[in-house]
Amino acid sequence: MSQIAFLDHRRAGVLLHPTSLPGEYGTGDIGAEAYHFIDFMVASGLSVWQMLPLGPTHNDGSPYQCLSVHASNTQLIDLDWLERQGWLKISKIEADRQSTDFREQCLRQAFSGFQKQAQSDWHNRLQQWANEQSYWLDDYALFMAIKQARQDATWNDWPAPLRQREAGALVAARRKYRAQMDFIVFGQFVFHTQWHALREYARARSILLFGDMPFYVAYDSADVWAQREHFLIDRDGHCSQVAGVPPDAFSEQGQRWGNPLYDWSHHQQSGFRWWQQRFASQLEYFDLIRIDHFRGLEACWHIDADEPTAIHGHWVNSPGQELLQSLTDAFGPLPLVAEDLGLITNSVIDLREQFHLPGMKVLQFAFDGDARNLYLPHNHQRNGVVYTGTHDNNTTLGWYRQLDPDSRRFLHHYLGVSESTELDMPWVMNRLALCSVAELAVLPMQDILSLDAHSRMNVPGTTEGNWQWRFEWSQLWPQLAADLRQLSGLYQRLI
Repeated sequence: MSQIAFLDHRRAGVLLHPTSLPGEYGTGDIGAEAYHFIDFMVASGLSVWQMLPLGPTHNDGSPYQCLSVHASNTQLIDLDWLERQGWLKISKIEADRQSTDFREQCLRQAFSGFQKQAQSDWHNRLQQWANEQSYWLDDYALFMAIKQARQDATWNDWPAPLRQREAGALVAARRKYRAQMDFIVFGQFVFHTQWHALREYARARSILLFGDMPFYVAYDSADVWAQREHFLIDRDGHCSQVAGVPPDAFSEQGQRWGNPLYDWSHHQQSGFRWWQQRFASQLEYFDLIRIDHFRGLEACWHIDADEPTAIHGHWVNSPGQELLQSLTDAFGPLPLVAEDLGLITNSVIDLREQFHLPGMKVLQFAFDGDARNLYLPHNHQRNGVVYTGTHDNNTTLGWYRQLDPDSRRFLHHYLGVSESTELDMPWVMNRLALCSVAELAVLPMQDILSLDAHSRMNVPGTTEGNWQWRFEWSQLWPQLAADLRQLSGLYQRLI
């Protein structure tokens, strides 16, 4: 799906990570409820399903700090599918069904069943897929096997021979952890198989899958451990500088993310091969991809590693034009959406426009100024994606209830209603998004369901209580799909 084809139609979409789907286990997954959700989208006139990154997370659950840029989160695997293959008996697993351990035990039993019962065709398919993905899969499986054997220790705390990837130590580790590595490969293969079945189901119903690619890579990841030549990091794994963003209206101290910075000279010398492989992996799963922190393609904020905040840093230019051109040469017109929120310079805008990439407009940012605010609907552009809010925002109902008096008055004035009028939030904002000239309007599921701040997905700068929200089908009122379809049709967003 090229970006040009994407812009041929006005579309409406929904933002919902698979973990937020209903289900009887501890997190949503890509099983029956995901198919049911696609059916709901079809009935509602929604044709784009946007989600967060699908990679394996650390213990905090953040999909933006993954253990690999290529691997998938096996906690999303459909356990019932494994049982239908005859590899698993869910009733025999005694762990709490709401725990991650339950899913892990199910997958291990399924792996044992696969080894004993699966027909040779399944084994051949797994081996063929593993061979095709070996450029990342071998290192990821070894990384995870060592990490799990060492009680989840960060790779920089491993013994020096493993930390520094000495050849003899790696050979010995592969021999020692072969069984665990095979299990890890099996999990990745199962996710791949299930996801592609889901994608075919979506494609047959004209639903586009819209993914998310973080700009930076987590320090504790297979990518940094195995390919540190791509990053500004020394042989012992130390970073003299780390990534973040400077202070702005939302954070007095900026944000010190701590990710390794890229060694752009190495990427240029290698013809951006690492980025091309990363992008190819995303295209295996998605029709459209949001690149988080697009601003980093123009310049990155470098912070000395011993600085506790992001206040003291400096911008270092990035070869974004060369990188995007290399991707265009390899893949054609890029199905990318630029996350261009925050303090964006003319150079960032020029880079986005040079490659005709849609930017983002968030309506919750529109009412803290005057009519010149670029997030207001009358200032939107056709080549863009409009949201009521994102995964990092409060729900629109929660936002409205906390809105300062001046912004609330401006909102009422913009809508042409009395300040005493009780607005039907967040459907007023849903309608504003759908009527925008932007080609794609995306509504978070929380706003479709008119949920308050208790259903917020993430609070930036915090690590507790995020990424846990799930909805229930009982929260949908009988006419919801018809209401959405009516609005999508009214604003010419039906496909």
